[in-house]
Amino acid sequence: MATFVVLVAAILTAISTVETSGGVSSGARPARVRRQTGELRQEIPAEFTQIYQGSVFNGTEDIYRYTYMQNESSPRAIRVEVKSEGATEDYPLLFVVRQQRGILSWQVPLMIRGIYGYDKVSRTLCPMDHLQVGVKDEKETVYLEVSAASPTALNYRVNATILTDFILSTGQPRNFLVSPSQPQYYAYKMPPDLDMVVVKVSSPNSLCAVFSLQPIKCPVYDLDRNIEFVGIYQTFMKKAAITVQRSYFPNGEFYVVVVVKATDADCTGEMETIQPAYPSEEAFEMRRVKEVNVVVGPSITDSQYVTAVFVGILVFVLFYVVTFMVLFIQWIRQRNAELEGLAPRPEEQGGFQITQPASNAEAPINAQRTEPNYGATATDPYTMGEQPAETKPGIPPTDQPNGPPIPPNPPPPRPAQPKSYPKPPMVHTLSDSSMEDDIDMLDDADEDKDIYRTKTFLYVADLARKDHRHLSQKYNLYSWNLLTISVFYALPVIQLVITYQKMLNTTGNEDICYYNFFCAQPAGDLTAFNNVYSNIGYIMLGVLILILVYRRDYTHQKKVDAGDRYAIDYGIPKHFGLFYAIGIALVMEGVMSGCYHVCPNYSNFQFDTSFMYIIGGLGMLKLYQTRHPDINANAYAAYASLAIVIFVAVIGVVFGTPYFWAIFTIVYVLAILALTAQVYYMGRWRLDMGIFHRMYLLIRTDCLQCSKPMYWDRFVLLLVGNIINWSLALFGAVAQPDDFASFMLAIFIINFLLYFVFYIVMKLRSGERILWVTVGLIIITLICWTLALSFFFKGVTTWEKTPAQSRLDNKDCVLMGFYDDHDIWHFMSAISMFCSFLVLLMLDDDLDYTPRDKIPVF
Repeated sequence: MATFVVLVAAILTAISTVETSGGVSSGARPARVRRQTGELRQEIPAEFTQIYQGSVFNGTEDIYRYTYMQNESSPRAIRVEVKSEGATEDYPLLFVVRQQRGILSWQVPLMIRGIYGYDKVSRTLCPMDHLQVGVKDEKETVYLEVSAASPTALNYRVNATILTDFILSTGQPRNFLVSPSQPQYYAYKMPPDLDMVVVKVSSPNSLCAVFSLQPIKCPVYDLDRNIEFVGIYQTFMKKAAITVQRSYFPNGEFYVVVVVKATDADCTGEMETIQPAYPSEEAFEMRRVKEVNVVVGPSITDSQYVTAVFVGILVFVLFYVVTFMVLFIQWIRQRNAELEGLAPRPEEQGGFQITQPASNAEAPINAQRTEPNYGATATDPYTMGEQPAETKPGIPPTDQPNGPPIPPNPPPPRPAQPKSYPKPPMVHTLSDSSMEDDIDMLDDADEDKDIYRTKTFLYVADLARKDHRHLSQKYNLYSWNLLTISVFYALPVIQLVITYQKMLNTTGNEDICYYNFFCAQPAGDLTAFNNVYSNIGYIMLGVLILILVYRRDYTHQKKVDAGDRYAIDYGIPKHFGLFYAIGIALVMEGVMSGCYHVCPNYSNFQFDTSFMYIIGGLGMLKLYQTRHPDINANAYAAYASLAIVIFVAVIGVVFGTPYFWAIFTIVYVLAILALTAQVYYMGRWRLDMGIFHRMYLLIRTDCLQCSKPMYWDRFVLLLVGNIINWSLALFGAVAQPDDFASFMLAIFIINFLLYFVFYIVMKLRSGERILWVTVGLIIITLICWTLALSFFFKGVTTWEKTPAQSRLDNKDCVLMGFYDDHDIWHFMSAISMFCSFLVLLMLDDDLDYTPRDKIPVF
């Protein structure tokens, strides 16, 4: 059999001459390699840039010997290009390159993922240790062996060239073409004055490719099947970037490797139709050729890095400085006023007001109405014993039990004489509605609530009848429960994101996390320290809110202990539990957002949004509690509701199918209707078997027989709220946005803004004032929110898409070469939320000396 194979080989080559053309001219005409009769193995001296043509079959082998001088001052690499149109997967051509200390082999056709075959392959040979210091100029010899197992001769073409521009220079771009069978890589060495560089790649087309940085050692993994074996890598379409510290690679040296994927599935997430395995035309291979531009540029210096970090924290330290200066000035003024025997009143501070307050106890928003006053007056039947004289309309309060009368709105008691006002006795009511929920279950308590909460005109005194100490304990549960929730929520989150970061550092797969790679500033094991650090504003300003709330709480408690009746019976009832909870939530938003940005991705998005829901919910509850202290939701119900919201948000992101949107829309609308009834009837609405009969009576009395609703102001708020929320529900059902978490957050924000605007309008319409300092804070808050949202909507990443698609939104740093648009969103949103909560804290300071039976409920 062997004799027969040799005979066939001799017949096929009989027409060829014995002469070889190894090393002929370097012209463009290919040199034909001719085999001597009966010769199975031949070695051919070859020259670079010369194209050689030959053929091999089973039992034969062609060996090309290339010799060149390696220059230490200018290291070079060899690139080999081969092509064969007759080779098949069953009988491929085998190419083996032997170097001094390494071997590289491949076949033609080159099979990518076992499906796509390419008959043209180009590979760059690994230059052994040529970038290391101390390697002398020496002569190098490279052998290229061509063989096949085919029974028939397979033609091929081979060409080898020396890459004189193999080393990348800092700041100088390099353009080249790559394809799945023709990867490219270049070497880079950091200059001594640089400790960190940014490697950026870009392309005019959107073919899916992989961009990798690998240490200077052989072999170099430059094919689709092995490029992920070592180093750091990313998939990309039009652009990508990797920030490299000197410590990442020995001596700051690495290879920049780029190869195109056989399909775009890894970049788009969509499977493509399988192409023919062996196309006969070159058009197929040209479809996957990608033009790439690579540039290695310097990152920020260590001094710029430290300066950016210091400035970031300094901005929020200034908030502390300014706040304490204002508090100190306020303390000085208060002390001087005490020494002069005169305390400032809110009226002296001025404020914004559009109507004059009503002079009687009638509803300030409609003073001309002749309905009797149903507020907390001396003739109300629910007081037990003698009502204190200072709370009886028409009877001036006195400084002492038998002292002379003082005006209806007297100046506050002088702090220098805190004992001039005896501590008023605790007022007990005949109704058990002043007690807690366990006693409220009595029927007579329910009937009593029905009397006072369903009146046409309500005042704060009507909804502030429960014991103040019990209510304070109830609202303090908001902060303690949230603190407990935060600890149990944060610990596994921190553990998880640290695991993600370690996984990224170990595998080098930067597709795990959705960073803005064009502005990712590493620190230690963190890839994007700037995105984590920029959340410090939430933490620092959250702590500052807690300090300010504690100061108000402490001052108010001192007045109550001193028997100051203005602190006890005047103004909006002071409950600070929700404010403490808001401060804790803001701190935890900074912690959780920082955890999320350690490795932002599809799996942990809820870490960044959970406390945003809580902040929005607590803000609405606090605004509602201001004039509804007795009927606000308890902490357990509130947090249970928010947990359901977060759960729905997770389900919406993971299973955002049309079926989910249909169910969500129905539940959303039903929840809107239930909340509308709850707010309209001040909690005196029940969901039971009689609901349909009551709805019939409501439509019959309020809609058909009456020209206007019974509770007009609440009706307007709820009507607008229902229109907006029904519109949101319809938009969600039709558009079905991909980012369901942001859609849910938008619902919270829009409803909070709606209620806040309604509150401001009703406050001014009722003749109340807004202090000028509060007006200034509102203006600052609007400006800050506008700036913050403008940076938020710019968007530098999006985990709803693939990592390669997300990188299309990556942008360069915009502030100090360290912070990107999303970092500025963190700064501005922290400042905006801080100012927003200050507005809530100070919004009703003008009512501190107004009797509660003259403060309307809306």
